[in-house]
Amino acid sequence: MSTASTRLPEGRYGRSSDQRADRKLRIAGSVLGAALLALIGYFAYHYVAQNEISAEVITFQASDDAVKVHLEVRKDAGASGYCTVRSQSADGAEVGRADFRFAGSATRIDKVVTLRTTAQGTTAELLGCHAD
Repeated sequence: MSTASTRLPEGRYGRSSDQRADRKLRIAGSVLGAALLALIGYFAYHYVAQNEISAEVITFQASDDAVKVHLEVRKDAGASGYCTVRSQSADGAEVGRADFRFAGSATRIDKVVTLRTTAQGTTAELLGCHAD
């Protein structure tokens, strides 16, 4: 005896519902992937091109109640804003935080700022810079 096959003849009834569903899923995945790439591109452009002020800590010197921080700030001509600096103690507790303003027409500023602390700080960390 032979067993009856439950498969439909090839090409006789068009695409199966599984093939149609797979095609719809591929299209939906492509659209969502393109939207995600566009969103990442938008945020990357905003972060790189729109950031008018950037800085870095060159050196710092800690004392009992203050930390002197040498900052190098790069900004667009005429832009103004501020940079936030913090200091932590040896056990990791934050002992000082302050915002330092930068304005004027210079595009590169080297400045030593003094951050007052509540205890001896062992670090000087630049948290970020923001344009007004």
